[in-house]
Amino acid sequence: MTHSSLDPAAARDARPESFPHAATGALANQQVRANIRHATTTIRRKRAGVVAEVPDWELLRSAGSAIKDETLASLDAVLIELEASVQAAGGTVHWARDAAEANEIVVGLVQAEGADEVVKVKSLATDEIRLNEALEGAGIRPIETDLAELIVQLAGERPSHLLVPAIHKNRVEIRDLFRDRFGLPDLSDDPAELAEAARLHLREAFLRARVAVSGANFAAADTGTICVVESEGNGRMCTTLPDVLITVMGIEKAIPRFRDLEVFLQLLPRSSTGERMNPYTSLWTGVREGDGPQTFHLVLLDAGRTRVLADPAGRPALRCIRCSACINVCPVYRQTGGHAYHSPYAGPIGAILAPQLAGETGAVASLPFASSLCGACYDVCPVLIDIPSILVHERGKAVARERSGIEGRSLKMLGKAFATRAGYERAQRLGRQLQRPIARDGWLTHFPPGPLGAWGRSRDLPALPAQTFREWWESRDDRA
Repeated sequence: MTHSSLDPAAARDARPESFPHAATGALANQQVRANIRHATTTIRRKRAGVVAEVPDWELLRSAGSAIKDETLASLDAVLIELEASVQAAGGTVHWARDAAEANEIVVGLVQAEGADEVVKVKSLATDEIRLNEALEGAGIRPIETDLAELIVQLAGERPSHLLVPAIHKNRVEIRDLFRDRFGLPDLSDDPAELAEAARLHLREAFLRARVAVSGANFAAADTGTICVVESEGNGRMCTTLPDVLITVMGIEKAIPRFRDLEVFLQLLPRSSTGERMNPYTSLWTGVREGDGPQTFHLVLLDAGRTRVLADPAGRPALRCIRCSACINVCPVYRQTGGHAYHSPYAGPIGAILAPQLAGETGAVASLPFASSLCGACYDVCPVLIDIPSILVHERGKAVARERSGIEGRSLKMLGKAFATRAGYERAQRLGRQLQRPIARDGWLTHFPPGPLGAWGRSRDLPALPAQTFREWWESRDDRA
């Protein structure tokens, strides 16, 4: 068996495209679209079945929303209590203002143990901060142990779904990947054989691992208990076998009380995998002699979250429990897949959360427009995040930032021209003159190169009529 590590450069995007450009390429990949359509349809059907079994589902959604809002309203106090509880249980808490600081902390902790590799539980927070690249840059090999994350890592790709990172791949593609990476030329595409190949590959890593890195689904402030839910058991191996466990957690994952898990452990599995409960729910509180890791570090990650917290209209996005229900119902995601989002947070929640966390800059700044505003995401969200309203809010912020650009200046000029009847009529006459080179059969078919050309590339616009209604009316011979 061969062990392959991912070249750090292979996973990086040198110049990520904006969503509209990236989506154009994604739409051309029919196989990926078919894979995603099949997978999301299956998950939606399962979710609908198990949700229908719960008579108080809407009350559970309201309870989850209320607990999250309570947490966000007093997040400073909740985090201080969490820190004290973790330390009282023998753990160590670190505070990271941004991705660079979080990566520096984790790399330093691994190096202090003298380890040259780590096993990892599936973690969106570590994907967000690109921890794997930071580890590899320091000569430390990260080994993803979630099956889908492992597939993505071996392929040198980025995750394309919150819950099922390899949703864009089918069994045949996975078989070919495993044949190449594991040196198994006779491997079939039978799911049991594929799982066994991954199991054997990972078992060696589990047995020799000294350090593990995890994310967290929830952290109870009153007890310091960390909760990770997963479906395969690989996470359980990571959180019990190594001597050292490092958990990287976004600060919004804290909840006030251990008993609050009663609500979320009903909402999350039904909304994510369409199961009544997760096959593996791992809970740990600090360290205990002779039982599991003997050193525990909790890294509390801000990375833009306090900025989101300060925005009352955008704050509800921090309720998100990363279930992916909104992704599975999104008509835009089903057509483009997750790679077009250039963020581990894809779909409707990613369209608001990714730009919020990034400060509305870079390739993710266009994501609030990656939605039809159909509202299906709000209908299925287990914590009642009104995603469409936040998308409109984020779009407003994007438009406000662009007011000084060419489009903004053009609209101001048009506003002045249209402010009076005389100005409006002059603009109509001028428009008829200017459109002559590009008007065909009543439509504007192309635009000159430059900003206007880019603006018109995706638009079909009717040409201005040769005569307006007012002009026709005034030219009638039978006017009274």
